[in-house]
Amino acid sequence: MISPGSRNAPLIIGFTEDPFFTCYSIVDERSAAFFAIGMAQQLRQPVIVLCTSGSALLNYYPAVAEAFYSDHPLLVISADRPPYKIDIGDGQTIRQDHVFDRHIGYSANLKLDLSHATDTVSRYGKKLLNEELALGEQQKEVASYNREEVGRAMEVLFTRSLPVHINIPFEEPLYNTVSAPEIHLSDIGKPRKKEEPIGDLSACLGHWNKAKRKMVLVGVMPDGEIDPKWLEKLASDPSVLIFTETTSNLNHPNIIPSIDSIIAPIEKSDRKEQEFLDLQPDILLTFGGLVVSKKIKAFLRTHKPKHHWHVHEHKAYDTFFALERHFPCSPNAFLSSFLPGVKQVEGAYRDGWLSVRDRYVDMRTEYVDQIPFSDMWAFDSILESLPKGVMVQLANSSTVRYAQLFDMGKHQAVYCNRGTSGIDGSTSTAVGAAVHFPEPTVLITGDLSFFYDINGLWNRYIRPDFRIVLINNGGGGIFRILPGKEDTANFKTFFETSHELDARAVCELHGLEYRSAATKEELRTALKGFFDPTERPQLLEVRTPSDVNDRILLSYFDFLSSSGKSQT
Repeated sequence: MISPGSRNAPLIIGFTEDPFFTCYSIVDERSAAFFAIGMAQQLRQPVIVLCTSGSALLNYYPAVAEAFYSDHPLLVISADRPPYKIDIGDGQTIRQDHVFDRHIGYSANLKLDLSHATDTVSRYGKKLLNEELALGEQQKEVASYNREEVGRAMEVLFTRSLPVHINIPFEEPLYNTVSAPEIHLSDIGKPRKKEEPIGDLSACLGHWNKAKRKMVLVGVMPDGEIDPKWLEKLASDPSVLIFTETTSNLNHPNIIPSIDSIIAPIEKSDRKEQEFLDLQPDILLTFGGLVVSKKIKAFLRTHKPKHHWHVHEHKAYDTFFALERHFPCSPNAFLSSFLPGVKQVEGAYRDGWLSVRDRYVDMRTEYVDQIPFSDMWAFDSILESLPKGVMVQLANSSTVRYAQLFDMGKHQAVYCNRGTSGIDGSTSTAVGAAVHFPEPTVLITGDLSFFYDINGLWNRYIRPDFRIVLINNGGGGIFRILPGKEDTANFKTFFETSHELDARAVCELHGLEYRSAATKEELRTALKGFFDPTERPQLLEVRTPSDVNDRILLSYFDFLSSSGKSQT
């Protein structure tokens, strides 16, 4: 992913003229980095972003942080000015070394090549030279240091799936070339991940086989991460209750995908404490990345399990402040070692809560049928219309939370940038991911997220089968359901950020076909044929009323609670 510049000319020439690399040109560095995250998300291997010196590099930071918390192997390469030109008032110059400090797997700050522009270096960079050592010997030391630094960066990139940064200073002239490189990095090779031993599972199996209430909670996880045979074995145990998030990409008749529909009615129940005790697990087994549901986090932090084990190749998440053991391996590696020793335990833990789930699914259908046109009604219609096999990219904030209320993902792969959970970069990530996904991609986004990342459409790589569904409720609707919300001009300006923008002009600028809907009938009509093949990508803008969306969502949980006892 190359963003234009002059200081990075040697790198641009090197990458674009090497047939090994497939190069993309994206002007906006922030968009380019999120585009690269989308590609890394699908390829499950490193993707490079390359920029010039100065503030260009800082625009990578949001995506670097996302990659750091989501385990995307992003290789950031930045061109820099020589060290003697830093902080002297030279243009397009900042302190680029260690700029990502707390959110990077490794920072390799290479030394300036002394064999290039030797006269300039001798004149201005005397501190870089050793008068007691021949220039050729000094250059060998520089080359050796740089080779070792690149090797350390590659080790982290390939074995820990973390972003790394390689910063390379260049002195002018920048456009000269040589017939063959003086330094070869081929001896570094491709580092290989080392399989961590899972360790002795006998104690865990002993606890598991005695416990009558085991909860499995799955957060963000790529499609296909858990073998169906292991999921089947877990789901067939009546003492195991499986909660999954939309972003887990797991589906089975014996799981509960809409967590908040279980927790919210209990919060409103007269028997709240007893019902939470009935739900409280003896053992909590977690997989995947971050969890969206605040309700399940609050519940498990208050009603802690006796044992919490987390399975993740790199991160030891102690989300519920109860972590007892971390297994640094893939889900399949753990389950293939653990499940053969598991014995089923009879009980009503799973089936009791599945019956609650079934009742709430019926009540959700009843509720949606009676509500007016709104965010919730629109989400139900949109998710119901999604074709099988497409990839769904969700923006953050209210979009991913509404998706959590429905049983989506049965026939689609679902992704969302949940590492930092920011609204920036959702469009760019979706466009980048679509490049390497064989079937069509659908981005479902909110208005603030969409307009924040308009430059995600400023590239030549958007496929004709790319679709955007934009829920435009005129501002940050999520803030209307948070505690402390006030219906004042101050709230609308600084929290909700009310606006009257629409996406028609944006679509005209970037060559997308445009559709819109502001009523139930208009949305039904607009969805007909929306996912059919076309020559250009399409956007459907759904205008919902901001003044009723929050009341309809909050009333939904009241409606679920109206059936009386939460658990049968």
